[in-house]
Amino acid sequence: MGILYICATPIGNLEDVSIRLLKTLRSVDLIACEDTRQTIKLLNKYKIKKKMISYHEYSDPKREDYIVDLLLQGKKIALLSDAGMPGISDPGEKLLQKVLSQPVEIEIIPGPSAAISALAISGLDMGAFIFEGFLPRQAGKRKEMLKKNLEESRTLIYYETPHRLLKTLYELQELLDSNRKVVVVRELTKKHQEIIRGNIDEIVERFKEGEPRGEICLLIGGKVSETLPLEKDKLVEEIEELIQQGMDKKEAFKLKARQYKVKKSLIYKYYNIPD
Repeated sequence: MGILYICATPIGNLEDVSIRLLKTLRSVDLIACEDTRQTIKLLNKYKIKKKMISYHEYSDPKREDYIVDLLLQGKKIALLSDAGMPGISDPGEKLLQKVLSQPVEIEIIPGPSAAISALAISGLDMGAFIFEGFLPRQAGKRKEMLKKNLEESRTLIYYETPHRLLKTLYELQELLDSNRKVVVVRELTKKHQEIIRGNIDEIVERFKEGEPRGEICLLIGGKVSETLPLEKDKLVEEIEELIQQGMDKKEAFKLKARQYKVKKSLIYKYYNIPD
């Protein structure tokens, strides 16, 4: 039985590679990659010599059939995108769908993801989030998607291209409250990594200076409610329980603010309202 290995690769720094990935790349018969010019950098660094073929979003369906045929012959094939996890806003999903209907084993080689890494370093709520991949190129569709999602209480994560970033930020400036948190993460794990945090006006001012370079993740904090979704007595009970368990009162307030997607000041207000 052939094996298709879905391999996550470093999103920037080539040292962010797993031992299992290196073992896999050394053991396979073929590497199907988004761009052979990018993958060869990884292979050269770790002195791996393997046959490669290109497989990207514009590949002819015959290329997928060729890969499936090799798998049916019992070959082991590694599927790689230029960076991160194949299929996540990268080529791979269509091939996987074809392979699923065949008597072929599928293995996942986990590793870096730009979206998750950006979320982890953003400082925004990580309890729940929405990842939308790349925003639409057309201004109307892009604005429509932003407008729909901005009512969400969950953190929003998008990929954006350098030449469209400022246009998107201007559109957000029209739609967002001035106190909504926005984070732009650029060139993660690379030499010129930047994490820019602020409200939308501050972020727009930062990128008016000139078009940025590199890979960009755009994150928007979830919408904060102005009312609590529970009665005051229930809130007090929950906070008192946390305090009895040893949690500091301020930390208990922070925890409840995150849990109920409200401002911490609202928790203070409700907790201190006299009976």
